[in-house]
Amino acid sequence: MKPTCSILLIILLLLASLGYSQTAKEYYNRGLAKEELKDYRGAIADYSTAIEKDPKYAEAYSGRGFAKAQLKDFRGAIADYTKAIEIDQLDVKAYYRRGNAKGSLTDFKGAIADFTQAIEIDPKDAEIYYLRGIAKIILGQKDSGCLDLSKAGELGSAKAYEAIKTLCQ
Repeated sequence: MKPTCSILLIILLLLASLGYSQTAKEYYNRGLAKEELKDYRGAIADYSTAIEKDPKYAEAYSGRGFAKAQLKDFRGAIADYTKAIEIDQLDVKAYYRRGNAKGSLTDFKGAIADFTQAIEIDPKDAEIYYLRGIAKIILGQKDSGCLDLSKAGELGSAKAYEAIKTLCQ
């Protein structure tokens, strides 16, 4: 083979291999698939690679936070949700999930603040009202908490009415 043919072959092989590199979206989708299989460590690895490829990928931070929360790494989850929120201030899922993580660490004031932000973005989500109501009741804010449970019930949450029966009488 002539030297120019060898160089040309190497260039073609390099260009072909570049076409096979995965994108941040592809790693994110792999993370989602692993999450579905409850392979949370694998999901974290794929979400982390997606973030390396695109550091502004809010959904990848949120996904990684969810996987960490499933492994009971609530502080790590909160850090990821916080980063997702910094990138996308209207990420209702990140506020909701961060509120859950804070509640798991008994930071109910922080949870209420996040649930309140989530409600401002999506005022029709019954689950967020329900969780905020429970957090308020835990902190002794019974009247306000029971109003949140009532709103959750209005929005279709059957468990909210069950909670009202036991917590608001």
